[in-house]
Amino acid sequence: MMEENVSAIATPSGKGGVAIIRISGKNPLEIAEKMFAPAGKIKVKDFEPYRMYPGQIDGGTFFDYGLCVYFKGPASYTGEDIVEFQCHGGENVARGILRQTFRLGAKPAGRGEFTKRAFLNGKLSLASAEGVADMINGESDAEVKAGFLLYSEKLTGRVREMQSELTNILAGIDVSVDYPEEDIEEEHLQEIAPRLAALSEKTSAMIASYAVGKKIKSGVTVAICGKPNTGKSSLLNKLLGYDKAIVSSVAGTTRDAVEGVLEIEGRKFNLYDTAGVRESADTIENIGIARAEAIVQSADVAVFVEDYPFGADEEDARLLEMVGDKPLIKVFNKVDLSAPQTDVEADVYTSAVTGEGIERLKTLLYEKSYGARGEDAAFLIEERHHGALVRANERLQSAIRACEMGQPLDLIGIDVKEAWDALGEITGETATETIIEEIFSKFCVGK
Repeated sequence: MMEENVSAIATPSGKGGVAIIRISGKNPLEIAEKMFAPAGKIKVKDFEPYRMYPGQIDGGTFFDYGLCVYFKGPASYTGEDIVEFQCHGGENVARGILRQTFRLGAKPAGRGEFTKRAFLNGKLSLASAEGVADMINGESDAEVKAGFLLYSEKLTGRVREMQSELTNILAGIDVSVDYPEEDIEEEHLQEIAPRLAALSEKTSAMIASYAVGKKIKSGVTVAICGKPNTGKSSLLNKLLGYDKAIVSSVAGTTRDAVEGVLEIEGRKFNLYDTAGVRESADTIENIGIARAEAIVQSADVAVFVEDYPFGADEEDARLLEMVGDKPLIKVFNKVDLSAPQTDVEADVYTSAVTGEGIERLKTLLYEKSYGARGEDAAFLIEERHHGALVRANERLQSAIRACEMGQPLDLIGIDVKEAWDALGEITGETATETIIEEIFSKFCVGK
């Protein structure tokens, strides 16, 4: 537990109905006694924990009427005693009350200091703390949900189960090494190999979930491509629900990629309306076409827009070659102008004017990106966690090969211990101070 009291404003800057000033540490109640006058006859020192008390808050040069609540450690967010003032939400009101806490001995809290204290006091794992940050910074419902799964220790629970199994394996290895006269090493080799294989299978499954988790964290990149004047910009605007791209009947209007963010069933899609691909003598247009090609090649999903049969010329073939084997949705656009030809093989027929086919296109974008709906797994969304699991699995595979080769148990134990340490980077048990500081530096002050 930390000795010094720290304080910060725990609500966003700006005007609002309520602002919260939080103090955490050894004796925040002593600060509250000096700056809060409760209504009625009760004294601050007699406050019951977890109960709101109305009264007058001393801001140094002014007073405000608000609320005070006391959270008694270790049953608090940080694991320490906490006092929170709830005052009127003017910026100067909150800052004045915060300054008064400093005058009375509190130190300014650093970025993420309250959550860092919670981690250091054993209230939550390092992965859970990262889940808090993901929830705060989440730009889609899915990212907030995945952050909550992290915060609620879903990933940590799975990792600790694997660490527990590795601990049992290490204990057995130690017994075999310490008592060689029992001649149980070969028997133990045959026993631990399948256990290590089962752990490697679980780890591999978690690693594989990062493909979905990465999309949840960063969003799915969608390249809307095709020849000029096929209605790509109009289609982007219709998907977004507002006019983002310039629309013109003049071919080649879009010279550079236009980006917009769309949320489908709570998941983020980064849409790029690219320049129409064609042969052109215009230098500026050619730069846009080159950028379009780069976006198509790096995209997660390509939406190929046409208003006449696909693959009719070399430009279509060039686009399809750029798309490669990534998910592709063929859109036959402008069906409001003429009915689609029966020989056109399209995934969806659309009109950016009437909205026909737009909802179907959204459904296809989701299915091409994520497959089945309703998945509720604790998605691996942090690159740091993915890297730690990859390292753990490498050591598990090394230990399995050593078992198959009949290597000495003490050498196998080195790989097993390194796998345990790699998993510990996720929970925080083996994370370095540098990693811990980097994680909490990404938090806002007040959390």
